[in-house]
Amino acid sequence: MTALRTKVGALALALAAGGAIWGFGPWHGDSATSAADTCNGALAVREAEEFFQGAELEFRGNTAEWMGHETQHCAAWADGDSSIGKQLKLNIRPASAHRASGAAEDSSATPIGHGWNGSFSTTGLQTQAGVLIDCAPMAGKGLLVLAEISREAEELTDSQVLQVARLATESARLAAERLGCEGKLGQRPAAVDRTPWQNRPAAQASGTCRDVVDVQEAARLRITSVSEKPAGRALTEACTLPLPGKNRHVRLSAYYGPSAQQEMYLDDRYPGSVNGAVMRSQHCAGGLGTAYFKFEEFPRPDAAKKIRTTVASGDARRLLTAFAAASTTRHGCPTD
Repeated sequence: MTALRTKVGALALALAAGGAIWGFGPWHGDSATSAADTCNGALAVREAEEFFQGAELEFRGNTAEWMGHETQHCAAWADGDSSIGKQLKLNIRPASAHRASGAAEDSSATPIGHGWNGSFSTTGLQTQAGVLIDCAPMAGKGLLVLAEISREAEELTDSQVLQVARLATESARLAAERLGCEGKLGQRPAAVDRTPWQNRPAAQASGTCRDVVDVQEAARLRITSVSEKPAGRALTEACTLPLPGKNRHVRLSAYYGPSAQQEMYLDDRYPGSVNGAVMRSQHCAGGLGTAYFKFEEFPRPDAAKKIRTTVASGDARRLLTAFAAASTTRHGCPTD
């Protein structure tokens, strides 16, 4: 999604809820809690203690509402140091809460791996993780668990970075047990993948661009390279295909669970932002819901500025179909 539309869309969603924290509705009843009560007992205290290297912790949490769905927000920090950049935060929401944030919506995130549908990101001031688990009792048949700390990754040790991912996965495990979720859970992460965007020859694509364009099609469309992230089961994925001409490129995007709901909502609300785009969707089981895929060519088509597309509609549909097929296969979605 474009940065401008993301900001505008997030603002619209926030205003609709009467305020926003973490892109969500207002916090209510924010109060100090015991470790056992934080996020209804779902916050993985062991992982928080390891992040803060054994310091005595304080906790705070509350219950909020978004689009009629109950959500949990909580935080942990070292005793006496509750400054915003020192709080390890956790957010738990049903898949139907109609809003993604953090690592879940970041197309630059890497797959969290270790058997989870989830993403991990260390960009800007945020180190973030998110996992989505199947949970039939929850609205949308899924549970989204997000963890983050607002601190430059360079200020964190490798162990602390890993603990952010573990806070998300192990808190998801606790929440799943409490809520009676039936979805298969992954393993406690042993490491996180922080691989940046990789630029490779098109014929050597091995990540999110793998199996998108074959040798003959690449030659015909004059696509010589790709820019990709590691392939896996991230909640938002992207593949970029540079085209001949200054700054011209194709972006292929995939969205799952709340990320897909959010993107479809924004595309419907701001149709001008997807001028010239090609979209498709596919059913996936459980919390992944309806997966959503987009082909976008940049610069965007603009008749007034005499900007035309260079990729024919038939080629655009074929590229999108190939990208969606590779992505849904990784995510275990039924084959069309």
